Amino acid sequence: MSKYEEITEARNLLGIPERASMAEIKARYRCAVSKWHPDKCPESEQECREMTQKLNAAYKVIMDYCAGYEYSFEKEEVKRYISKEEWWIERFGDGPLWG
Repeated sequence: MSKYEEITEARNLLGIPERASMAEIKARYRCAVSKWHPDKCPESEQECREMTQKLNAAYKVIMDYCAGYEYSFEKEEVKRYISKEEWWIERFGDGPLWG
C-alpha cells in the first residue's frame, strides 16, 4: 500500500475531509473514539476494542503525516486564511467611518 493510500484509508476511517485543520482532525478523532470506546460502546466489547485500536492507528498515521508537513508562512499563503474583519481592514482601513 502506498503512503497516499494509507493516509486516505486513515482519513476515511476517521471521517476527515480532504482538506482539514488540525483542530478539525483532532475533533473528528475524539468524536470517533468516544463513539467506539469500549466503556461507552453498545456493540460487543471486542468489536469496540478492535475499532478503537484501528482509530488510534489511523490517528497516528495522520499525525505522523502532519508532523512532517511543511507549513507555508509566505505572505500570500497567510492572507488566504485571514478573517473577514482582517480582510475588510486590509482593503478599507480601520478608520472611524468603518469602526
